[in-house]
Amino acid sequence: MSDAPKSEAGTISTPTPELLPAGTDGMLVRFALSPDPVAMAAAQGFELALEEARPAGVIEVAPALVSVLLRFDPAQTRRADLIAALRPLAERAAREAGHRPDPIRRWQIPAAFGGDNGPELAPIARQLGLSEREAVGEICKADLRVLAIGFFPGQPYLGLLPEPWNLPRLPELVPSVPSGAVVVAVRQIVLFGASSATGWRQVARSHFRCFDPARTEPMPLRAGDAIRFVPISAGELAALDTPDGMGGARLEHLA
Repeated sequence: MSDAPKSEAGTISTPTPELLPAGTDGMLVRFALSPDPVAMAAAQGFELALEEARPAGVIEVAPALVSVLLRFDPAQTRRADLIAALRPLAERAAREAGHRPDPIRRWQIPAAFGGDNGPELAPIARQLGLSEREAVGEICKADLRVLAIGFFPGQPYLGLLPEPWNLPRLPELVPSVPSGAVVVAVRQIVLFGASSATGWRQVARSHFRCFDPARTEPMPLRAGDAIRFVPISAGELAALDTPDGMGGARLEHLA
C-alpha cells in the first residue's frame, strides 16, 4: 500500500489493537483513532478472520473504518475468554495490514459527473488545480474499496482517493442530496442509499441503490469489494433508473 503511514525508517508502521469493553455484552476492537490506510486494512482483515472462525458466543460483528464492534452472549462466553480468543486474531490482522489482499469482487458502477448531478465537481477541480475531466479521471482510476458500510443500510464508505483529495467537509449542511449521490470528503467517497442532508460534496450521481429489501440480496456490497465508477452522460443516467435498482452496475468475480 503506497499511501500507508510509515516510520522514519521508511517501513510501514504496525497498528496496536485495543480491545475495549462496550456495554455489558460488547467488545470494541480498535486499530487507530483516525482513518489511516493501515488501520483500515487491519480492521478489514480482522473482520474477515472472524468470518472464517467466529469465537464461541459472538452473535454480531459490525465493522467500521478502523474498528470492529462485537456483541456476545454472556450465557455462552465470558468477556475474559473472548478477549483471549480475539487478541491473537487482532494482532495478526495488524501485522498483515501492510499487505492488503487483492479483492475477490469488483463492481463497475455508472455515474454522471458534474452539472446538476455533481454540483461540487467544478469547485473541487479548481481547488485541486485540475480540469473537471481530470478530476473525474482521478476518481474513476482510483483503487477504491468498500471500507465500511453504515449510516444507512448497505451504504458504503469507499476509499481512498489520492492525498490531494483530503478535502474538508462543507462548512454548512446541504439540505438534501438524492439517493445515489456520489459525495466526497477526507479522501473518501460515500454512495448515498437514500436522500439525505450532508456536509459532503456531491460530484456525481448514480442510480445504484445499495439497499432494496425486495431484492434476493438486499445489500449487495460487502466490505473489501473493489469499486470502479464508470463516467456516463446525464441522458445515459436517466435510462438506468430501472426497477431493479442496480443502475447498470456490473459485478465481476476476480477469484
